[in-house]
Amino acid sequence: MTPFAGQRVAVVGLGKAGLPAARRLRDWGADVTCWDDGEAARAEAAALGLRVADPALRFDFDALLLSPGIPHILPRVHPAAAAARAAGKPILADVEFLFRAVRAAGSRARFVGITGTNGKSTTTALLGHLLGRAGVPVEIGGNLGPAALDMRLLGDKGVYVLEMSSYMLERIADLRFNAAAMLNLSPDHLDRHGDMAGYRAAKARIFARQTREDVAVLGQDDVETASLRGALTARCVPISAHAPQPGGIWAEGALLRDDRGVIAELAACPTLPGAHNAQNAAAASALALALGLPRDGLAAGLASYPGLPHRQELVGRIGAVRFVNDSKATNADSAARALASYGRILWIAGGMGKEGGIAPLAAYFPRIAEAFLIGRDAPEFAATLAAHGVAHRMCGTLAEAVPIAAQAAASGAADVVLLSPAAASWDQFTGFDARGDAFRTLVRALPGVEF
Repeated sequence: MTPFAGQRVAVVGLGKAGLPAARRLRDWGADVTCWDDGEAARAEAAALGLRVADPALRFDFDALLLSPGIPHILPRVHPAAAAARAAGKPILADVEFLFRAVRAAGSRARFVGITGTNGKSTTTALLGHLLGRAGVPVEIGGNLGPAALDMRLLGDKGVYVLEMSSYMLERIADLRFNAAAMLNLSPDHLDRHGDMAGYRAAKARIFARQTREDVAVLGQDDVETASLRGALTARCVPISAHAPQPGGIWAEGALLRDDRGVIAELAACPTLPGAHNAQNAAAASALALALGLPRDGLAAGLASYPGLPHRQELVGRIGAVRFVNDSKATNADSAARALASYGRILWIAGGMGKEGGIAPLAAYFPRIAEAFLIGRDAPEFAATLAAHGVAHRMCGTLAEAVPIAAQAAASGAADVVLLSPAAASWDQFTGFDARGDAFRTLVRALPGVEF
C-alpha cells in the first residue's frame, strides 16, 4: 500500500516518533527528507538509507511532520517550521498520517483520543486493557508507548486508542475521533501555548470534526473542562470522581456507577487508588461502553488492570512500608493526586519545578511526615515547606534520598515512601521514565525489600 505516493514530506526531529515515521512514510510511498538538530540522529537516519537534508534551507515539500516536542510558534519557532509556514504548507503530527493511511486502506477502524492535563496515560492504557480483554483488535499509543506510525493497520473492527498531548492536537488536520475524552485542565505548557486560553484551545481540538454520531467524554470536576460542554457537537457523556452525573458515569464513595446502578467496586481495583483514578476509571468505562463493550464485563476488566510504570507504581515493600513510584507526576496538580491517595507519607520531590512550584499542594502538607528534596529547585521547594512547618531535608540526588527515606520509614515515621516529584526531570535525568527506573532500582537494592 502506498497512500502517500507522490507526496514530498519533510520529517524533523528523529527521536522515538520521528525516525519510525520517516521509515514508515517512505515505505508507504512518500518522498521523505529528514532532519534532526543532533548530528548522531542524522547519522542514524542516513545509515538507514533515509535522505538527510535541512528543509529550512529550502522548503520544497507538501507537508512538515514535526516532532511534538519541537515548537512551531512559541516559545521559539524552529527554522523548519518557519520555512513551512512561509511556504503555506501544513505542519502535522504523526497521528494525522496514521489516520490518513488507515482511511486510504479502506478500513473503518475507529479512533479514540484521550487528553487532559493529568490521567491521560492511565485512561489510555486502561481502555486498551478493557478492549483487549473483550477480544477487540486494538493498538494503544500516541503520546504513550508506541509512536503512531509504529502501529499496525487495523481492519474495520479495530480500535486505535491514542493518548493525545496538546503538542500533538495542535497539529492535526483531518483526524476525527469517533470517541474522545477530555479529563481535566490545569495550567501546563503555558510557554508553548502562550496562556491558559491557548492551552485550553489546543486541548479542545480533540473534539474537532466530531459529528452527532460520535461521543465526547467530558470531565466535570474542574471549571475549564466542564465549560467546554456547550461547544460540543458529539453526544456528551459527563464523568466525575465524586459528583452524580445524569447520563454519565461517576464515583460514589468506593463505587463506580451510572444511572443504571453500580458498575464496579473501586476498592477491588488495586492499581487504581485515589479519586483521580476514579475519574480515569469513569472515563475508560464511558469510552468502553461507547465502543460497544458489555457493561457487565467492566468490573472484572477494571480489577485486572495491571497499571502503568511510573504512575503510582508499587515497586517494593519492606514489611508494612510501601515504596511508590509516581515519577510521571511532573507538576503540582499531578502530584496532588498521589498525595491525596495515602494517609501519612514520606515524600521525595524536586527537579525542575513548574510555575507556582509546590505552593498549590499546601492542603496536602499535613499528610507529609517528612519531605526529601532533590534536583535544581529543591531550595525553592524547601522554602515553601518551611513556610508551612513541614519537616524536610535537602538530599540533592535520588540516590541519596531513597536510603534516607527508607530509614525514616523504618523508624515508623510513615508507611509510604512516595516519589511524586511535582517537577520535570531534565536537570538530572533524560526523562520521567529514567527517573522512575532509577527509583525502582534504588528501592530494590535496599536490604530486606520484597518485590
